[in-house]
Amino acid sequence: MRNKKELSNIWQQVPPDYYQRGISQNPMQWLWHTLKIRSFKNVIKGIPFLSVLDVGCAGGYMADRISKIFPESKVTGVDVYPAAVNFAKLKYPHINFTISDAHNLPFHGNSFDLVICYETIEHVLEPKIILQEIRRVIKKDGFAVIAMDSGNLLFRMIWPVWEKTFGRAWQGAHLHPFHHNDLEKVIKEAGYKIVRKHFSHLGMEISFLLKKAG
Repeated sequence: MRNKKELSNIWQQVPPDYYQRGISQNPMQWLWHTLKIRSFKNVIKGIPFLSVLDVGCAGGYMADRISKIFPESKVTGVDVYPAAVNFAKLKYPHINFTISDAHNLPFHGNSFDLVICYETIEHVLEPKIILQEIRRVIKKDGFAVIAMDSGNLLFRMIWPVWEKTFGRAWQGAHLHPFHHNDLEKVIKEAGYKIVRKHFSHLGMEISFLLKKAG
């Protein structure tokens, strides 16, 4: 198991504008993130929300897209990587970004209508603790969307190649290479009920729409 110092070294490998640059320069990254936004809209279809928290927001790309698609919503982003958060603050001043460790979110309980965590849970030290923190800060009738790679055969074939080519910045960053069944088990242990499951990206990505159980 890696420690915080080792994780910090990995984050330093990733440029703050990694997503923005990749989407503008690499057709494969553009397609991946276009499909991610499409999947998000399908997952939350019919769900009303006015306050959104993006956990693991990196340089703010996803938070900005949500703020434009749903302009009536107030969007907040948190990430533990200071360089990425500072970049996001400058690029997207209409969004509130905060440097924070998702293992201990700096918000009161029952604060958000919707909390999203995209392609982050596999990169953290304690996934279950973060899922419990997300559960704590969503409102009683709120929702969470947790998304990551599904761990299917196609992804397991492609990811090692990606790590050695365009995704070299992410080498060693997958601390928990979950299969989606493993993630589903941890989600339920963290106190959620699953409302929807949605596969996208030729089955390589899975998104869970969640509510508090009980």
